[in-house]
Amino acid sequence: MLGYRTQTGRAAGAAAQWRLQMSQDDFPAPQTGFVVTHFLVVSDQDRSREFYQSVFGATVVMERDPVILRLANSWLILNMGGGPTDDKPAVTLTTPPDPHQTSAFINLRVADIDAAYTEWSARGAEFLTEPKDHGSEIRAYIRDPDGHLIEVGQATRRRPG
Repeated sequence: MLGYRTQTGRAAGAAAQWRLQMSQDDFPAPQTGFVVTHFLVVSDQDRSREFYQSVFGATVVMERDPVILRLANSWLILNMGGGPTDDKPAVTLTTPPDPHQTSAFINLRVADIDAAYTEWSARGAEFLTEPKDHGSEIRAYIRDPDGHLIEVGQATRRRPG
């Protein structure tokens, strides 16, 4: 069972305070095997949490340090960057340095790309282009507040099998 969230605000435009009641199923900590989560380095946890909540309807599992969100059938972890640690001694975590180059992105598969484009645009998503037909799929791309690329795609025909 998914948890629910409540929002309280001090004044119009004030930062929201989130509380969550959740079942153990809402937290990405498996009892056996493993689950896949997506970790994104962000420059502002609150801004990024709000983006994924307001545009995609993500549910807050943990508010910050790190932010953990339930997004459809997956989880996103949003945390600040930083220098090397003892378990990754030569690695620095940073937001994307160049929005024109990427080695990974989030891929959201939708049933109706026109509806997603309309709804998510109204919620503040800025698509790079309108959805484009590429034969076997229709797709468009969004950037989150830190420049992470998000592909939104709809299959136009089923793979044989």
